[in-house]
Amino acid sequence: MVHEKRKVLIVGSQFSGLFSARELKPHFHVTVVDAKEIFEYTPGVLRAFVKPAHFDSLSFTLQPVVERRMGVKLIWGEVKNLDGEKCVATIKPMFTPAGVFDEIAFDYCMICAGCNFGPFKPMGESLWFPTIHEEGRKVSDWAHIDERFIEGRRRHILEEFHTLMTLNEKAATLLIVGAGFIGVEWATEIEHYFPNMKITIIDFLPKCLGPLPDGAAEYCSEYMHSKGIKEFYNMKYAPQDPEFWKTIELPDKCDKEYVCIGVKASNYFMAPETLSDKGPGGGGWIHFNKFMQVEKKPQMGGGVYGKGTMFAVGDCNYGCIGDPPKFEGGMPPIPKISYPGEEQALHACKNLHIMDQMKYGGGCCKPKGMKATWWPWGAGMFATSLGPHDACFVMGANENKGSGYTVNWWIPAALQKEIIETTKINEMADGWIGFMIWHFVHHTPVNMWGKGPFMSHCSWVP
Repeated sequence: MVHEKRKVLIVGSQFSGLFSARELKPHFHVTVVDAKEIFEYTPGVLRAFVKPAHFDSLSFTLQPVVERRMGVKLIWGEVKNLDGEKCVATIKPMFTPAGVFDEIAFDYCMICAGCNFGPFKPMGESLWFPTIHEEGRKVSDWAHIDERFIEGRRRHILEEFHTLMTLNEKAATLLIVGAGFIGVEWATEIEHYFPNMKITIIDFLPKCLGPLPDGAAEYCSEYMHSKGIKEFYNMKYAPQDPEFWKTIELPDKCDKEYVCIGVKASNYFMAPETLSDKGPGGGGWIHFNKFMQVEKKPQMGGGVYGKGTMFAVGDCNYGCIGDPPKFEGGMPPIPKISYPGEEQALHACKNLHIMDQMKYGGGCCKPKGMKATWWPWGAGMFATSLGPHDACFVMGANENKGSGYTVNWWIPAALQKEIIETTKINEMADGWIGFMIWHFVHHTPVNMWGKGPFMSHCSWVP
C-alpha cells in the first residue's frame, strides 16, 4: 500500500536545520521556517566584522537554495508557538500586519532553532548571531537595523567595522571578556586588522580555551603574548569595581568592551513545561530524551511532550540527559557548536523515520524501536583561528577538562579551517562538492571514536 507522505516542520535554517531538510525530503513533505532570509556561517562571522567583504563568502539567501535546489518549502516568518498536543505551529509570516498569524499543522517537528549569545542582554544579543526575533528586536542595542534581511545584517557589519576603524585611529584600549575560542578569535582578528589598538583579554578560568588541552591553550597564549595582547586569568568580570580595572592595568577603564562569554536560550515559542529551570544563561533549554524527543521537565513528571513527534536538535536543547554531575544513565553536556548539532540532527532524522515506519509501515522490515543518541566524537573538535594566518586544531576532547589532543597548528591549521569553512558553506548551499566531502562525515558506516563505537548509521537507513 502506498501511503501519503507525512508533513515535517523544521524550525530554524542553520546547520542542523538545512541538514535535516536534506535528510528528510525524499520521504516527507518538508517545510522550513526561519525568521531571517539568510544562512550565515556563524563560526567564521567574526572575520566579517574586521573584513566586511568576507561576509559575501559566508552567507547566502535561503529561498533560492531551500526551494529551488533542495526542493522543499520555505516560510520566512517567526514561530510564535509550537503546540505538541495539537501538532500545530503558530507562525507570524514576514510582512503580515501585527496580530496576524498562520497556523501550520505537522505530523513531525524538528526544532533546530539554535540559541543566542550574550547572557547579560535581556534576550541574549551579540555580534555573532543576528537579532531576528520580534521581542529581541524591541530591546536590541541596534534596533535601528533589521537583521532579518541580508542587507540589514550587512549594515550592522559595516557599522561595527567603522567603529573599529575609529577606535584604531585613536589607538584605543579594548577589553575582551572571555578567553574561550570566541574571545581568542575575536581578540586576534582585531589585532591583525587593527594593530594600533591595545587589547586586553580576561577569563575567570586559569587559562584560555577553558577545558581544552594545555597544548592548545599554551599555543594560543604564546601567540597573543607575541602580538602584545595582555592576558589576565582567574579574573571575575566586575566592571563596576575600580579595583577590577586596576588589576587588569586599565585604571581609567577602556574605550570599548566586548563580552564573549556564555549562551542564552531563545526557546520562547515552546510550552513552559518543556523548558529547563536551570542551565547556561538562566535556563530555558528544551528537555529531551535519548531518542532526541522533546520531554516535559522532571518537575512536571517527565515523559515525552505531546505525541512524541517533536525532536529538539543541537543548540536549542538542554545539552545533556540526566542529572549533574554524574549524568547516570544519560549523557554529559555537549558543546553548543555546529558538528554535534548536525550529528544530533542525523540521530533525530533516523528516529523520525523509524517512528513513521512503526506507525504506518513501509520498507522491507518493520523496526522494533528507535535508536539512542550518544556523545559524538566530533563534538570534541575545535578549530581556533589566530588571525588569518595562524590557528590551532583540537580533536578527541570530551566532557573531561583538559581532554583532547592538539593535532594541527600554525599555517596548516589556518588552511584547514579555510577548507572547512568553504566546503561547509557549499554543502549548506546544496552544492555537490561540499556534499561529497561532508556526507560521509555523518554517515560513516562505523563510529570508531567517541561514545558510539560500532553503532552503524547505515543500519538505520529505512
